[in-house]
Amino acid sequence: METRTLGKNGPKVSALGLGCMGMSEFYGTQDDAESIATIHRALGLGLDFLDTADMYGCGKNERLVGQAIKDRRAEVFLATKFGNVRDEQGKFIGVNGHPKYVHSACDASLRRLGVDVIDLYYQHRVDPNVPIEDTIGAMGELVHAGKVRWLGMSEAAPATIRRAVKVHPIAALQTEYSLWTRDPEKEVLPTCRELGIAFVPYSPLGRGFLSGRFKAAGDLEQGDRRLDMPRFQGENLRRNLEIVRRVEAMANRKKCTPAQLALAWLLAQGKDIIPIPGTKRRKYLEENVHAVEVELTPAELKEIDEKLPMGMTAGDRYPAEAMKAVNR
Repeated sequence: METRTLGKNGPKVSALGLGCMGMSEFYGTQDDAESIATIHRALGLGLDFLDTADMYGCGKNERLVGQAIKDRRAEVFLATKFGNVRDEQGKFIGVNGHPKYVHSACDASLRRLGVDVIDLYYQHRVDPNVPIEDTIGAMGELVHAGKVRWLGMSEAAPATIRRAVKVHPIAALQTEYSLWTRDPEKEVLPTCRELGIAFVPYSPLGRGFLSGRFKAAGDLEQGDRRLDMPRFQGENLRRNLEIVRRVEAMANRKKCTPAQLALAWLLAQGKDIIPIPGTKRRKYLEENVHAVEVELTPAELKEIDEKLPMGMTAGDRYPAEAMKAVNR
């Protein structure tokens, strides 16, 4: 597995990571045994960058990841996130970036994960009611206390990122980026490159849409959160299927899968980009890993840019309320 460097002077991690969110919530039914087997298979393939968060399954995902890596901690680069707060019933109740909460959230994550230190600790969403300097300052205290090794941010705007790095080095920014979400190319990605921050795209397969497995809303299980997302609904869905058809056509010519083409395109955007495709099944993990072997020529990259330009996708990434929490 190819490795890439996280930030200016950060550690080397696998060029692809594994997003673990869907193992515990949001994307249909769960199978803990298969999820743990998927994590173990990832490690066996040299994929060491695991991504979770305290809100996924209201802590269940961190416990699952902790169980999977219990005897293999040295093989793992472990990332988790804090800031999105839910109540005991799982309802989202807001974003919290207060310094005291930063410390308590980290301690809770360490307990659930069963580890002494978190390799990469992200602020999941920016709290508009707390100066970013205060939140990052508290996160820096975690580094000095030996509870966290590197700091990250998620869905932060360029101006916020610039303020944050004045307080403490930021190793990585995690934001949605894929062939159907190219907005970061405008300002966020250039800002990260200027500041020496690695860019970690989540949902690099458009929440599975770019894999070509979903042709209609009925292809998703009842209760799947994607059904609530504008891009998977009505006319937006019909229009977005054109994106999939174009990806499929290019993948067929390249003799790879649509998912592999989408990931190969991201990997080709720069050595500072480390996608974290999520899956809860070994067969899809193994398919995704082979994306590192797909080399796109300059002509092919140009064709992709022309056929899948920024702004082509129909619909917002999230429902209206959730959109308020991104890029701020």
